[in-house]
Amino acid sequence: MPTVARPNERWSLDFVHDALSNGRKFRLLTIVDDFTRECIAIEVDFSLTGERVTRVLTRLAEQRGLPEILKFDNGSEFTSNAMLGGAAQVDIDLHFIEPGRPMQNGSVESFNGRLRDELLNEHSFPTLFHARSAVEAWRFDYNHVRPHTALDGLTPIEFIRQTSNYPNPRLSVA
Repeated sequence: MPTVARPNERWSLDFVHDALSNGRKFRLLTIVDDFTRECIAIEVDFSLTGERVTRVLTRLAEQRGLPEILKFDNGSEFTSNAMLGGAAQVDIDLHFIEPGRPMQNGSVESFNGRLRDELLNEHSFPTLFHARSAVEAWRFDYNHVRPHTALDGLTPIEFIRQTSNYPNPRLSVA
């Protein structure tokens, strides 16, 4: 897959699993911009179906537009009729990595490793509300406070500001 050259060209998506302190499992859908390294969204819930992924992407489209390409593995949520049909309606290219080759989606895999090491492995969440709150606070810090070596010491938000001259042809115009 070619490298990206501007913001909102390609987003990578993946799932992370964790459990509340009572043992009930929950999932996190992570969405990362491959160029800016920005964590665009993390959706946290007990169940995240293909329809739910499509709703998250619809919400993001209303807020910021959509990329040209979505990249992910071959999980059932990503290969569902809801995803395939939704992508066709808005003309997004879906790029599926090869089965068993997670490093083909390295940007989101690296992000997920940081999320796991820095937040999920360090905290026990009594409720889904607590998990969502902690995840969103961590995401804010990741995007706005933490410098990234891959971005020459800038945060993703600082990097976006510096690259704001890159046009996003997919931004919706209201």
